[in-house]
Amino acid sequence: MATIYLSLSTKIVVNKQEILIRFSHGKINQRAKTNIFIPAEYWDKDTENIIVPNFRLMNDEKKELKQYLTDQVEKLNALIAYINTAFNALDKSTITPDWLTTTVDIFNFPEKYAPKIEQPVEISFFDAFDDFLIKHPLSEGRKKNIRVVFRCLKRFELFVQQSDCNRKSWKWELDSVIPDTFREFSDFLKNEHIYFDTMPELYEAFPEYRKQKPRGQNTLNDILKKLRTFFIWCNKTAKITTNRPFDDFKIEECVYGTPFYITIEERNKLYNLDLSHRPALEKQRDIFVFQCLIGCRVGDFYKLTKQNIINEAVEYIAGKTKDEKPITVRVPLSAIAKEILAKYSDFEGKALFPLISEQKYNDAIKVVFELAEITRNVVLCDPLTRENVIRPINEVASSHLARRCFVGNMYKKAKDQNLVAELSGHKPNSRAFARYRTIDEEMRKELISMIE
Repeated sequence: MATIYLSLSTKIVVNKQEILIRFSHGKINQRAKTNIFIPAEYWDKDTENIIVPNFRLMNDEKKELKQYLTDQVEKLNALIAYINTAFNALDKSTITPDWLTTTVDIFNFPEKYAPKIEQPVEISFFDAFDDFLIKHPLSEGRKKNIRVVFRCLKRFELFVQQSDCNRKSWKWELDSVIPDTFREFSDFLKNEHIYFDTMPELYEAFPEYRKQKPRGQNTLNDILKKLRTFFIWCNKTAKITTNRPFDDFKIEECVYGTPFYITIEERNKLYNLDLSHRPALEKQRDIFVFQCLIGCRVGDFYKLTKQNIINEAVEYIAGKTKDEKPITVRVPLSAIAKEILAKYSDFEGKALFPLISEQKYNDAIKVVFELAEITRNVVLCDPLTRENVIRPINEVASSHLARRCFVGNMYKKAKDQNLVAELSGHKPNSRAFARYRTIDEEMRKELISMIE
């Protein structure tokens, strides 16, 4: 059985002396200070107890002394009980030389030994954005687009600091963003082409590769949707904010014009155009026609290699789906497509064809259209005014027109959205796909003839 001995220190501290404790059990014999101090005259050396006097005449000073000594008695009894409990629960083989000192210290200062609760690290808005780019499943193309949004956000922060004297230290913060912040950001995006000239320091700090042009509402919507995706990720996945500012901010609906596309006859006219005197342009014409025959997006098209040609068909994973439910697209090669492949079979590059930059590819397509005299007018939606405008097709032709050519003509022949989606890489219920389903005059006549 353990034995506890108490004694009084000879050292005097402000008219008081500290009670010392010795703990003995078998070979264990340890001493410690109790941090309990009393005047020496109120210590009973024989009984090893604190004396609490009964004063006959009580003044305030004696009342205070009696209460102090009573408190020290309670504290000393509690300490002895704590030591005994701790010792009984202890594996005796693990006892250390400073066990008693540590046990007394835990009793007196428990806060020193309480488990440290790690405070959540407050993450900055842009550090969270960096995490989002790393941890959220995104294709490289989509990451590139979201980095554009990142730079827009940075420039807006700098714009606010420099243009509003009351907000010189304003910053994007996850918890303090409100719907009005997005409205102000939207106004900034609409006018950013002006700030490019009037506030060049914004673009020196966070540059773009080309001069800013006026943005249409569809482009603004796309930026805001990416920002909304980021906030949803912060809220639901990363759980670093409870702020949901987009709940009270409505993003406008995108407005698209009726898609225009070239006919099969126009596509063949391009292919049969004699460009032997302009071999570089001839290559890009062939590439465009091949894209018309397989219908993939230019991002997917530029990644094709000879390994994608499998059993007389092109196989690839549609880039817009590979981070969700990947869609493998298989398009059998037509006779013209096989002819074009054979023409460039000696090309030794990594790609399927001798590609140039996408911008130069688009420029070449416009030239080929003009040389082939495919210059008919088309109606398209102006991205800035959202009004219908009429333009010559050669002036607005681009690589995406190849995909429209494939989808538009395929649907016109098959009239089956699911079937065409299988070959184009669209999701069967894609709202984007619906834009390709324009019912032209010929189809209208066919439908009417069915009820005659």
